[in-house]
Amino acid sequence: MATVMNMHTPRPKAAIPFILPASRWDEAHAATLTPAELLLYRSNLLGSDLTVTNFGGGNTSAKLTETDPLTGDSVLVLWVKGSGGDIGSMNLGGFATLYQDKLLGLETHYSGPDDDDKMVGYLPHCTFNLNGRAASIDTPLHSLLPFAHVDHVHPDAIIALAASSGGEAATREIWGGSIGWLPWKRPGYTLGVLLRDTVRANPHLKGVMLAGHGIICWADTAKDCYDHTISLIADAARYLNTKMADKPAFGGEIVPPNPERAKIAADLMPRLRGLMKGNRRKVGHYCDDAETLEFVGSANFERLALMGTSCPDHFLRTKIAPLTLDLTALTDDAKLAEELESYRKAYAHYYDACKRANSPAMRDANPVVVLVPGVGRITFATDKTTARLAGEFYGNAINVMRGAEAIGDYIALDEQEAFDIEYWLLEEAKLQRMPAPKPMVGKIALVTGGAGGIGAATAARLLSEGACVMLADRDTAVVEDVRTGIAAQFGKDVVRAVTCDVTDEAAVEAAFAACAREFGGLDILVANAGIASSAPIEATTMALWNKNYDVLSTGYFLTAKHAWGLLKRMKAQGGTSMVFIGSKNAVAAASGASAYASAKAAANHLARCLALEGAPEGIRVNIVNPDAVIKGSRIWDGDWRKERAANNKVDPGEALEAHYRERSMLKRDVLPADIAEAAYWLASDLSAKSTGNMINVDAGNAQAFVR
Repeated sequence: MATVMNMHTPRPKAAIPFILPASRWDEAHAATLTPAELLLYRSNLLGSDLTVTNFGGGNTSAKLTETDPLTGDSVLVLWVKGSGGDIGSMNLGGFATLYQDKLLGLETHYSGPDDDDKMVGYLPHCTFNLNGRAASIDTPLHSLLPFAHVDHVHPDAIIALAASSGGEAATREIWGGSIGWLPWKRPGYTLGVLLRDTVRANPHLKGVMLAGHGIICWADTAKDCYDHTISLIADAARYLNTKMADKPAFGGEIVPPNPERAKIAADLMPRLRGLMKGNRRKVGHYCDDAETLEFVGSANFERLALMGTSCPDHFLRTKIAPLTLDLTALTDDAKLAEELESYRKAYAHYYDACKRANSPAMRDANPVVVLVPGVGRITFATDKTTARLAGEFYGNAINVMRGAEAIGDYIALDEQEAFDIEYWLLEEAKLQRMPAPKPMVGKIALVTGGAGGIGAATAARLLSEGACVMLADRDTAVVEDVRTGIAAQFGKDVVRAVTCDVTDEAAVEAAFAACAREFGGLDILVANAGIASSAPIEATTMALWNKNYDVLSTGYFLTAKHAWGLLKRMKAQGGTSMVFIGSKNAVAAASGASAYASAKAAANHLARCLALEGAPEGIRVNIVNPDAVIKGSRIWDGDWRKERAANNKVDPGEALEAHYRERSMLKRDVLPADIAEAAYWLASDLSAKSTGNMINVDAGNAQAFVR
């Protein structure tokens, strides 16, 4: 964790204000809902508003009268967000349901704080109606309070109060004693008991600030509870905005935003990624929002960043502290490696200093969050969604620090307490229950010709196994349509699109920079962009000849050249893969297509040359040779179909497809998905010992047998 050189005099600048939440409650819609649906509606409204809570944060509940399926009696049931859920996107199945009387009866098993973990084991015994949704660790906070509706949320403005030396005084000033204050206590049964006892002793309270956590509040109806929650957050935001109005943010700016920051990030992220040791590769996420640039460029940046985060929701995603990069590391690989190794050693020291006799083994010691003055925030995780969320959570932490410092001193969580949550046995058990990751998780691919049939099918195949994919195509509108369709299937985090003409070196270079900036680097290149033409030699113009060679030979060269630097950075992580989509015509002569066939042959031979050159760098290069991929292929939508039909003296409709099918040895159509399957195999670790090879996917053509 480096020291940043302060080269500028601090410049005062008003802090970015907190956004006030506004009610989004629709009374007409709410009137149509059942009590359980009202709880869901309230939860979704709260969770989908980032001024109220962050992803996966917050917990809502309602105590509802239900019919016991065994006795037929009316019983009171606690509906509470289940473990690991997100109140913004969950459905009714995301709630745990538990008998309220059984939950209250659990206190007979409780002897004190040392029983917190034991008490979690009793929660499944209180399950109502065989609901398999696991109850959250926060369940006692809801069950032990006597109120019908309870909200517990973690908005930045509230945590800023909860994580400041001036927070308790500010709470009294804002709410005049109607909101209580509890010192930090780890989530669990003991906190629930402390909360219950505080409310019993102070019946006038309308909510309680939980230091380091957030706020918990209640009401008699779903709408009143929602309105109360929104009102409390708005009160806190208004108060902090007033306090911050005349104060420079974080002590003032000393490093202004770098106008070249996007370019710097695209260069830095693959270098960081290639230096991160571990069993699985990382995917990166870059953000240069105003809040982050304000923080990383400030006079107090280093002091606050190294203190770590305060809220468990934050540091469980981000690690307790980020890596803050010395500006000299931006251009010096040796310095960058030194910074990363220093961070890993510091994390190992933290683990050794805080571990208990029964602590789980130390996890990945690489940083999750990397902060760079003038550039922004970079986060790494084993998948893109987790990397993005880690960045968003650190953004929340920045907001908290800004507000906390406006009313006092920011208070980070005690290091031992933070460790005990990070390596909590209950948290470890949750991690162990997670399914094994798909084989391509952590891998990043760029597919040229990504809007075409083969390109889109290959992207989908890689995505289906967990990869992230950058679609590159010269047709902006079509590739965006393909991206939209793929995102609907696999999620918007894992797929991006970029306009790229592979004959334009500047466009190719920009496409790989975009891939590095969006995902952190590259593991797989599928060179697929292509055209096709058919003409006898005497009708082949120089323009037609050059067009084929520009796309099919030069285009493959340019994409390989600009992928090379990104691919070789991953040698230490097990190497990378380049797959050329060739053609049967690259190895078998074809009449009336000399420009196309010879250009394809040139690309195939380039791949073999690159296999020789790439082996020492851990870069495997292989080829898939399709033939007559007509269905779903954009190449066959134009003149190529008519030209090949004329050359083969058949109708360009179904007769052409039948001609190619019957010409094959297996008498079968070749589809984009067939090529995608071969490309996936060559891109994956299944073919880790294969390079310089060709796979023919042509339904059988003896002339194209590889000799």
